Amino acid sequence: MHRYACKQQAANRKIYKRLTVSELELLRETQRMNNNEELRRQRRGFPLRGKTVMVTRARAQSAEITTQLETLGANVIHCPTIEVASPASWAPLDASIQKLAEYDWLVFTSANGVEFFSQRLRDKESGGIATLTKPIICAIGPATARALEAAGAVTTVVPSDSRAEGALAAIIDYAGGPQQIRGLSFLIPRARVARDILPDGLRKLGARVDAVETYQTIKASVEPESVLRLFKENTIDAITFTSSSTVSNFSAIVGLEDLSGLLANTIAVCIGPVTAETAESHRIEKIVHPRVYNTDALVDSIVKAIGRS
Repeated sequence: MHRYACKQQAANRKIYKRLTVSELELLRETQRMNNNEELRRQRRGFPLRGKTVMVTRARAQSAEITTQLETLGANVIHCPTIEVASPASWAPLDASIQKLAEYDWLVFTSANGVEFFSQRLRDKESGGIATLTKPIICAIGPATARALEAAGAVTTVVPSDSRAEGALAAIIDYAGGPQQIRGLSFLIPRARVARDILPDGLRKLGARVDAVETYQTIKASVEPESVLRLFKENTIDAITFTSSSTVSNFSAIVGLEDLSGLLANTIAVCIGPVTAETAESHRIEKIVHPRVYNTDALVDSIVKAIGRS
């Protein structure tokens, strides 16, 4: 045996001799607890091991959440319920781009809005979004802010609350109060189907608002039999819904308005309360959603709901 190891064992024996029986038991219990804690820490590295999560957002946009879930040990099944497409007509957005310098605010509600607006702006104007100086740019949600940063834009306002209500409050706060909104001009490039809380709220305060269709989400082409077979042959522990349209389209794909039976043993993890309300309207019973409405928080909610302790 190595001489250092012998000395270390002798030192340990001296320590144990100085301890009472109760102290020895406490020491051993502490060591046991530390070992168990280490095991728990190791297991926490894969809290979703053996769990299956269905992701319903567009495949092109599911890389981030898929990577996070698989890193945590989950088996991820892709069932894209939406596809992101160009607007039915570019005319309204083109008209807004032509008078872009007249807007005081440019408010993006999603990364999709950033992508389609930026591409159209590049098609129409050589400078692109990175060269914009006048409009104050607001990004609703961290993913939207990251998309703007990647496009080279300078984002001034990023509301902590990613709902339309939170964005309205953040804009009012930055402007210096509700009375400062009157007379301002806002451009909101957004999806064809979207909530009107933000534009209506701004208009009530006297703002001029152009909420322009910049892209649209359409129901993905998925064989309903294949989805139903997945639930019949597998245990789907959780299904993610990142927008109301993912819920509605999933319902349409499987041909069931009432999803309580199909998802009886599955937890629906929604991005936020609006999506959760849509899930409730389809009779889904097991619903959770994070307090912060982004992918990281969504994954945290999945871990809390179905993860191994």
